[in-house]
Amino acid sequence: MNRRAIIILPLLVALSVAAGIIIGNLLKQNSQPVFSPMGYGKPNKLTTIFQLIENGYVDSLNTSEVIENTIPAILENLDPHTAYIPARNMKEVQEEMQGNFSGIGVQFSIQEDTVRVIEVIPGGPSSQVGILPGDRIVTVNDSLIAGVEVGNNTVLNLLRGEKNTKVNVGIIRKGYSDRLDFEITRDDIPLISVDVSYMIDDETGFIKVTRFSEKTYDEFTQGMQKLQQAGAGKVIVDLRQNPGGSLPSVLQIVDEFLEKGEPILYTEGRNQPRKTYNASSRNRWKDIGVFVLIDEFSASASEIFAGAMQDNDRGLVIGRRSFGKGLVQEQIPLMDGSALRLTVARFYTPSGRSIQKSYEDGNDEYFQDLYSRFSHQEQLSADSIQFNDSLKYYTRSGRTVYGGGGIMPDVFVPMDTTGNSAYFDRIYRRGLIYTFAYTWADNHREVLSQLESAEEFDVYLDEQNVLDEFVAYAQEKGIKRDADGLRRSGEIINTQVKAYIARNIIGEEGFYPIIRKIDNTLLNAIEISKQNLLVENVIRDSMVNRF
Repeated sequence: MNRRAIIILPLLVALSVAAGIIIGNLLKQNSQPVFSPMGYGKPNKLTTIFQLIENGYVDSLNTSEVIENTIPAILENLDPHTAYIPARNMKEVQEEMQGNFSGIGVQFSIQEDTVRVIEVIPGGPSSQVGILPGDRIVTVNDSLIAGVEVGNNTVLNLLRGEKNTKVNVGIIRKGYSDRLDFEITRDDIPLISVDVSYMIDDETGFIKVTRFSEKTYDEFTQGMQKLQQAGAGKVIVDLRQNPGGSLPSVLQIVDEFLEKGEPILYTEGRNQPRKTYNASSRNRWKDIGVFVLIDEFSASASEIFAGAMQDNDRGLVIGRRSFGKGLVQEQIPLMDGSALRLTVARFYTPSGRSIQKSYEDGNDEYFQDLYSRFSHQEQLSADSIQFNDSLKYYTRSGRTVYGGGGIMPDVFVPMDTTGNSAYFDRIYRRGLIYTFAYTWADNHREVLSQLESAEEFDVYLDEQNVLDEFVAYAQEKGIKRDADGLRRSGEIINTQVKAYIARNIIGEEGFYPIIRKIDNTLLNAIEISKQNLLVENVIRDSMVNRF
């Protein structure tokens, strides 16, 4: 199995469980009530059993704890995305969907048992008191967090808190012999969902969306305005590894690309009447060419975007088959502050296809599906993907598309494995590129801070021969220099090192333009955009063979 899948898959599964919540909440506002109070006068076996246990069981018992443990077991009999959210987890869930939390406004990394500040959010609480990238956080209030094997969650819990509350942070900074102490007032911190927007060339823009939250439409709009002002006539929208999220955000974004009345999607369930969403007359980006990147980790709202572009023949979808999550959850609050996410409907793309993959074989098999795809090497060949003719649908111009398990791209681009080697695999598993990049950037922060663009970083780092320094660093960490491995993987290693160094200094504006050099899917999309291919001219087989 591809090593990236092992790392990313559990995160995707966790996030995709939440991706339909706001879809369901929107449905709730636009339909008749689905749920009625429980009829307490009617016999209920489950309630009766709990009463019998509470009143007659031999030992003392915490009934609330039994109920908490029983609810997930009951929901296991339903679909994979119906879920129970304990009250203790509700705050985190709400922050993810709303797109913000209350904290101090830093991005950190734990390396060598030290919490290191990677980035300080401009204008945020830490920025206002003078926290700098490269600072080491050693204490939070009365807690020592350096040299004690502290974990990410522990640090997050210490730094986050209610808005306007104060937290004392102790900092070690290069050039200062004594610890620096700061009192920081927590404030709302945005969870950015649009990582970057930049111009690839004079007419092609790129915009990366990592998830859909309540604030994604505003972020996406700002990114598009930036690209249009720079002269973009085409845009590549990267939804790879995007697990989805908020329906209103993706509807608003799609609406800007479609003509008035064109369908975006519809939802329907046993107790949910059909609800259709069509484009209004906004379509301010109607003249922008669209190319959508997806992969096996693109789910839910990402699939809504890709499906709407594909079925309306509005843009080309490029990459690999998406996840296949087409279920809608409604979040129902319970009395103790917990909630039930209940699947209430499916969503369908404009052509009428459901992209929800089967869960007939149980939840365990459902969540193992991506592992199965990788074991069957689906990421390497479109020919390994077979669709039943009963799942055949047609786009607006008559092109054939399929339902029943994700969005199949118009242009399949296999995962690039040409740069793999045992040497690179050992480096990757140890996370050495990331740790080296941080250390190198930190040691050269003064000179690097004078560079302003990814291009400047790329040229400067090539002049510094950072690959040679990295190879020596890896050897110090126990991974011997491997000439054959460097021949096969040297370009990947060098490019990643440079991209991560740039990210540590100027953020995503430095990372993405550099990493593009080894991004096979994006490179293919750029080539396709230059050919000005029209959607109606796309023939799936010829395109698959071509790229």
